[in-house]
Amino acid sequence: MKVVIDIGNTNIKMAAYSATTIVGQWRMQTDLRRTEDEYAVMTRAFFASANISVNDIKGVIICSVVPPMLFTIQKLCEALFHVKPLVVGPGVKTGLNIKYENPREVGSDRIVNAVAALDVYKGTPLVIIDFGTATTYCYLNERGDYLGGVITPGITIATEALYTQAARLPRIELKRPRSIVGKTTIEAMQAGVYYGIISQVEGIVSRLAAQGENPPLVIATGGLAPLLAHDMPIIDIVDETLTLKGLVLIYERNQK
Repeated sequence: MKVVIDIGNTNIKMAAYSATTIVGQWRMQTDLRRTEDEYAVMTRAFFASANISVNDIKGVIICSVVPPMLFTIQKLCEALFHVKPLVVGPGVKTGLNIKYENPREVGSDRIVNAVAALDVYKGTPLVIIDFGTATTYCYLNERGDYLGGVITPGITIATEALYTQAARLPRIELKRPRSIVGKTTIEAMQAGVYYGIISQVEGIVSRLAAQGENPPLVIATGGLAPLLAHDMPIIDIVDETLTLKGLVLIYERNQK
């Protein structure tokens, strides 16, 4: 068995796999104040709830966009699973042909998502949208070359900015509004955030599509993808576990 860990700015996603079958999946809040011991307590509880023994774990792979958290989670893995984790970064085999000016600048989560998408959908241009703390767009051509993409503030950042930067606007719950025409301040804010991101996605994807001769397959991932895809026919596939699948693939490629 192996464990895959995706350290994001808001949450840490962890999953246990038996071969390529997921047997447990959990989320923890990303908190720089927590120690490896605190995360170990939570991880033990997760594994116990799924009847998985930490002694059965023979390998771990991590991707992280939060450098200060990486050391903590590495120490957790070494103490709890007694294995040294593989960290996605320079020197790790991914099989991805990155055409960035400086490939080291590409976030490991974006690389992992691209690896997972290419494993299933080959021979067509791809746009991968990850609705996280930042919303990222990755563009791959028909040959599977990673050409680059777009990074924008995420939905949560936009929502919190309205609350913290505008004195009279309240904090709101992100949900699908009843109408584009808000009848209250809260409804107007919800409509602005919700339909604003939809318009952004449609605009960016259409511009990315213009970079190639054939229309791209659009794949969405991230916790908010199912909510937003409801009103975005431009999205072809929603896969909330895309990053975890990519981590499994990269782990296997580095065992050979």
